[in-house]
Amino acid sequence: MMARAGLTAERITRAAADLADEIGFDSVTMSALAKKFGVKDASLYSHVKNLQELRARVAMLAAAEKTALIADAVAGRAGRDALAAFANAWREYALRYPGRYSATQAPVAPGLVEADPGAVRGIELTYGMLRAYGLTEPDLTDAVRLLRSTFHGYAVLEATGGFGHSRDTAESWARIIDALHVTLEQWPAEKEK
Repeated sequence: MMARAGLTAERITRAAADLADEIGFDSVTMSALAKKFGVKDASLYSHVKNLQELRARVAMLAAAEKTALIADAVAGRAGRDALAAFANAWREYALRYPGRYSATQAPVAPGLVEADPGAVRGIELTYGMLRAYGLTEPDLTDAVRLLRSTFHGYAVLEATGGFGHSRDTAESWARIIDALHVTLEQWPAEKEK
């Protein structure tokens, strides 16, 4: 049955990512995935060690997809244009692929992120996009944390219907990008301790 199903680690990972978008990342199990393929759970374990490895694979796949979308969006842009393209690509991915996006926020075993070219590229893209603002450490790390928490928080709240006001969420999003741009341009100097 395994040969007929054409199972590979990559195919299983992609199917798990699709399933995550359907039912939520935390609801993906080996049994649910085996059911999708019409095989017994044991057939999956020939290709993926366990649920933890499967989730890590989905997280890395999703991170690579999100990074590719962002890279395409920011190519050739700088400053506010790059910030807006980066933010819009992030939000678009989070809303279009909710399960995959959730996977990008899951902790992955130490060493896997550093070994994954997609994750490294994502970090490089973020720092590259911020280069136009002239920030140095530790301000650069603080700015990355500000952007990540803003983009993530907004996308999650929007996806779950967390904004009850009648104002269009896209209009609010555009204003938030404007505010982030101003903040990055006028980053406060760190106070001496």
